[in-house]
Amino acid sequence: TDGRRVHLYANVGGLKDIELAVKHGAEGVGLFRSEFLYMESSRFPTEQEQFEIYKKAAEILKKPLTIRTLDIGGDKALPYYKFEKEENPFLGWRAIRFCLDMRDVFKTQLKALLRAAAYGDIRIMYPMIVSVEEFRKANQLLEECKQELKERGVLFRESIQTGIMVETPAAVLMAEELAKEVDFFSIGTNDLTQYILAADRGNQKLTKLYDPFYPAVLRAVAQVIQAGHKAGIEVGMCGEFAGDEGAVPLLVGMGLDECSMVSSEIAAVRYQIRGISAEQMKHLAERVLAAVTVKEVKQLLER
Repeated sequence: TDGRRVHLYANVGGLKDIELAVKHGAEGVGLFRSEFLYMESSRFPTEQEQFEIYKKAAEILKKPLTIRTLDIGGDKALPYYKFEKEENPFLGWRAIRFCLDMRDVFKTQLKALLRAAAYGDIRIMYPMIVSVEEFRKANQLLEECKQELKERGVLFRESIQTGIMVETPAAVLMAEELAKEVDFFSIGTNDLTQYILAADRGNQKLTKLYDPFYPAVLRAVAQVIQAGHKAGIEVGMCGEFAGDEGAVPLLVGMGLDECSMVSSEIAAVRYQIRGISAEQMKHLAERVLAAVTVKEVKQLLER
C-alpha cells in the first residue's frame, strides 16, 4: 500500500510448469529445477538437448528466468549414475560439490545455459554454496566455457548474472563476503531450515521441529537480506516459505525483494501483498526477530 514493489516469481521443473507460470501471472521464474532434465533422461543430457530446453523456456516466459545448475544427490538420484552409499546424503556429495568434481558434466550444462541466454533473460544460480571459494571455482569454469564457445564460433551471452542459493549456515555466516561477489541471492528455506535446526525434513518424527518459524531460521533469513542489501544486490527466496501466507507479511517487513513459489499460489500472495504496508510490516518484523520461541513468533503473526 505504500508503493514498495515485491516481485512474484514461480518455481518450475520444466516447460509445462513455465506455461502454467505465465498463465498464473508470474513476473518471472525464480527457480528452474534443471535436475529434472537429468532425472527424466536415460543418460546425461547433451549440451544441445539442454540448450534447446533452456532456449524454449526463455522464449515461452519472455521474463527473467533463473536456472539452478544441477542439484543432484541427497534425496535425488539418477537412474544411470550410481552414487556411493552415504551415511548422511543431505550432508554428502551433492549439488555444487558433485558439479565441481564432475567438471565435464557441469561444463556441458554451463555451455548450454550461456548459449540459451542469447535468447532470453537467463540467470545462473549455483546451489549448496558454503564458501566464496566454491562460487569462484564455479565462475572460473563458466569463464572457461565462454572461451571454448568463442573458439567454436557459437552464439552465446557474454554477460550473464550468476548468483547462489543461500541454504547452508556457512553461506549465512559468510553472506556479507559472498554478497560482494555474487549478482543475487536466493534463500532456499527448505534446506536452510533443516541444516540450522539439525532436523531431517524427511523424518516424520521431527515434523514439529522442522519449522521455518523458529527464531534461529528467521534471524538467518534477516541476516542474509541485510547483507545482500548492504552490497546492493537483490535478495529473493525460493523455498516453500516464500509462498506461505503466514510468512509473507514478515518477509515483506524484512525487505525481501522477490518471492518465488508454486505458480498456483501467486494470485493469493499478490492479493495479500497489495493490502499491507511495507513500513508497518518492518515494525512487525522487528518484534518477531526479537522473539525467542516459535510460540511467540506465531502469536505475533497471529498464526
